[in-house]
Amino acid sequence: MAKAGNYKAAKEFKNPGGSSGRGWLDGDTVGSSSYETQNHELAVAMRGDRHLWEIKAGAQHSPYEGFANQRMDMTGNDSYQASTHYAAEYDWGMLDARLYAQYVRHSMQFGDDKQYTYGGYAGMPMETASHTQGGTLTATLAADASNTWKVGGEFQRYRLDDWWPAVGMVTGMMSPDTFQNINNGKRDRLEAFGELAHRWSDTLDGLFGLRLGVVDMNSDKVAGYNTMPAYATDAAAFNARDRHQTDYNVDLSMQLNFQPEAGKRYELAYARKTRSPNLYERYSWSSMGMAAVMNNYAGDGNGYFGNVSLKPEVAHNLSLASVWNDAANERWSIKFTPYYSYVENYIDAERCGTALCGGSTNLTVTDRYVTLRYVNQNAELYGADLDGKVALWKNPALGQIRLTGKVSYTRGRNLTTGDNLYNIMPLNGTFGLQQEQGAWRNTLEWQLVAAKHKLSRERNEFATPGYGLLNLRSRYQQKNYSIDFGVENLLNHHYTDPLGGAYTGQGRTMSKNGIAWGVGVPGPARSFYAGMTYSF
Repeated sequence: MAKAGNYKAAKEFKNPGGSSGRGWLDGDTVGSSSYETQNHELAVAMRGDRHLWEIKAGAQHSPYEGFANQRMDMTGNDSYQASTHYAAEYDWGMLDARLYAQYVRHSMQFGDDKQYTYGGYAGMPMETASHTQGGTLTATLAADASNTWKVGGEFQRYRLDDWWPAVGMVTGMMSPDTFQNINNGKRDRLEAFGELAHRWSDTLDGLFGLRLGVVDMNSDKVAGYNTMPAYATDAAAFNARDRHQTDYNVDLSMQLNFQPEAGKRYELAYARKTRSPNLYERYSWSSMGMAAVMNNYAGDGNGYFGNVSLKPEVAHNLSLASVWNDAANERWSIKFTPYYSYVENYIDAERCGTALCGGSTNLTVTDRYVTLRYVNQNAELYGADLDGKVALWKNPALGQIRLTGKVSYTRGRNLTTGDNLYNIMPLNGTFGLQQEQGAWRNTLEWQLVAAKHKLSRERNEFATPGYGLLNLRSRYQQKNYSIDFGVENLLNHHYTDPLGGAYTGQGRTMSKNGIAWGVGVPGPARSFYAGMTYSF
């Protein structure tokens, strides 16, 4: 069980309160960041000499969860899941089988920080129910000392309904009917795969994989709250389409590992990975501003609607990892991994110019939220990760002192339009000074993030400043228990998370531009924590 109220940002944060002028939260409170959740699971297992059977059942209950970068909050979520797993060892190899099922029912509405009465509308209930069933079957066969085969299959059946009940005692835009956002959405996936692990010598081995898949999707006809043109125009166009889509996907993977001597290892990898669109990318249909902003899961404050004709994304990924360390891997190590990815039919977004979207204003505005449609374009991503550690000191009095560090850089570009990809993490690094002595482990960590200025113009993404944070962590570890405590953001520095999206935690969130544009979600102020774990 976990429960949290709205967190505080450092004092520099000035809560905008939305353009409605209702800044009822404290100036440093980040609205819609509270939550409560309960998770429960029961597992039973039986094991023989060469067989294992497991059965699990679980439930999650969340009475509320706020979202500081979304127009709505979750006001109820119940999830029930069950699974069974069988693993066995035979003379010919290993067999692994899994079956699972999940039912999710959740509700969205204005939480306390977003609640308001505007234009006669006291709220906007949104209801969702989904069913998932699936399973995998995998067989591993050791053909000889140099070759290991893995073959298998996977299936998943997914059903989703997303409906918005009419608002009671209100006439006009949100009555008298139910808004059918996703009506009986279907997404079924069937895949078969094979993988070969081969060892040529003690210094060279490789992995080769192939996965073939079919994704079948469909959705029933939809309708808005009423027959007004704001809904009827898009609904009629959507209903007239053939909404049944079938994708035939091919994935490939190849990896070579070369270790010429102790302390040196090189990994060259190529992968072709395919992702079919999800139900919201294909079947959300309304371009009207109020409905579109409610279909945003990008966290950027904009409105989105789907595109039935979307093709699957196909990413071609290439990476080379180089690892160097001392022979015993105790004193120092460095890992450097550059990578490049070219994505065919990358699912990005383009602005809509119809009257329902806002017309020409929606196409040209640079300092407001906009309405976008999902579209296939080509893109590339490249970057590098550098990870390392070095032992600085070791003696009986102070124990062992170690310096650690990780630096990451990613660049993403839309090759079709020349725009930058949305929500790409800028250059960042984390450096730590660790001290271990007996049962104690203490860490002083310095986190650095550069300013984000490679922005998606299509989405009116806004810049975030660079920052540095100090964190202090300690752990006391014994055989059966451990105690953790520390301070995050030790110097109480104000910062904006570059991947946090737009701050929509308060104000007139039903209106596309009823909240302040250009305000990012701030990170938490100085935070103290402590915890204890006991095992038996």
